[in-house]
Amino acid sequence: MSEGAGTQVVELRPEETHPLRLAVLRFDTPTKEVVFQEDTWPGAIHLGLRVDGCLVATSSWVPRDLEGEPGVQLRGMATDRSLQGSGLGGVLLEAGCRRMTAAGHRLVWARARDAALAFYLRHGFEVRGDGFIDAATQLPHHLITRALPTP
Repeated sequence: MSEGAGTQVVELRPEETHPLRLAVLRFDTPTKEVVFQEDTWPGAIHLGLRVDGCLVATSSWVPRDLEGEPGVQLRGMATDRSLQGSGLGGVLLEAGCRRMTAAGHRLVWARARDAALAFYLRHGFEVRGDGFIDAATQLPHHLITRALPTP
């Protein structure tokens, strides 16, 4: 699936990401907190995917080094649960990676839920290190990275 007629990647305000973050990322966790302190950091951007005007996926991109290596952290990647597996999350992820490449970033990284690892691996991410239980969600996660091309 690709961005096209009726499908549009848009920039969002942090609070516009909150309903999907809650419905997708916090529906099964002990915490219901959807505000990340990094949401308002300098350089942080929030992207969404609208299909026929309806917001169906969100992501947040925060300039943040990983183990001393310059990069951008992907946070809050969420696709409406009824649309997961449709390719829409991939459209947003790839659009975000293109935008990060254009901004001069060479590395995207995230703390991915194990349940979403196959999605990220299909999109060129690699697992780095051992798994861990995320303190906020109490769910298994892995650190993932994706090298971005030089423009």
